[in-house]
Amino acid sequence: MTSLVWISGASAGIGAALAATVPFPEARVIDLSRRGGTVEHFPVDLSDPADWVRVERYFEAELAGFAGERVVFVHNAGTVVPIGPADAVDAEAYTRAVLLNSAAPQVLGRAFLRATAKLTCEKHLVMLSSGAASTAYPGWSAYNAGKAAVDHWVRTVGAEQPPVRPADVERGAGRPRVGEVERGAGGLGISRGGRGELEDDPAVRGEGEPDRAVRGGGEPDRAVRGELLVGCRVVAVAPGVVDTAMQGEIRAVDERAFPAVGRFRELKESGALVSPEQAALGIWSLFERELPNGSVLDLRKLPA
Repeated sequence: MTSLVWISGASAGIGAALAATVPFPEARVIDLSRRGGTVEHFPVDLSDPADWVRVERYFEAELAGFAGERVVFVHNAGTVVPIGPADAVDAEAYTRAVLLNSAAPQVLGRAFLRATAKLTCEKHLVMLSSGAASTAYPGWSAYNAGKAAVDHWVRTVGAEQPPVRPADVERGAGRPRVGEVERGAGGLGISRGGRGELEDDPAVRGEGEPDRAVRGGGEPDRAVRGELLVGCRVVAVAPGVVDTAMQGEIRAVDERAFPAVGRFRELKESGALVSPEQAALGIWSLFERELPNGSVLDLRKLPA
């Protein structure tokens, strides 16, 4: 095994297509979902916070002593259900949707970053986004808000990452001071402290005591302690409107619950939907591109 790949929601749709088209030879592919599909399955309900803890422990256990070339987590799981005005839908179903769409990506993403922090192989975290992150569709409040949260989380966490190439670490780029700006892979400039004005702080310049250079008042920064760090490439990608079972659910909804339903019916009738396989290949193609960390992308708008 040279690659370890986790895909959430790989039992059907885009997730199943991603699992079937993993481009890495000798990859171990694991589906994080309730039902399971055609690959190795770790059963979880990602709308249940108790199962987030199980996933975090699973990441940690599987990555202990990992010596392969790359680790990947593609978070694909999400739901548009319930569809309707926020004040009219079922409260329990709405809560599950908020947990799955908004909270689970952030919590599981953090867990993956934490579990891979000391690995020096390639590390990739891909979050599935949607055009709904920037377009307000009445009837989709939990879905719209969840995808918007994913996009901004990716921008923020991407800016927090050290350089992503092991070669950069070997040259010493993996020992940045807190607040130091480095150039990593893909030409991305990363401010370790997140604010340029911190460069005037003696602790940031390395003139203070190392054990006092602390992020958030907690554990001393690992780079300050002299550990070599290789960052994880974190991106969000909207695959377009894909011909999945979820789209069938959308088209079946009454226009009073989802006023834009006519547009999605027309896309199906005109043959404008993307197949899950096309979407999956587009997502995997991102691994061949030099992308700034924290990129939020749309497959329909990528340059050739």
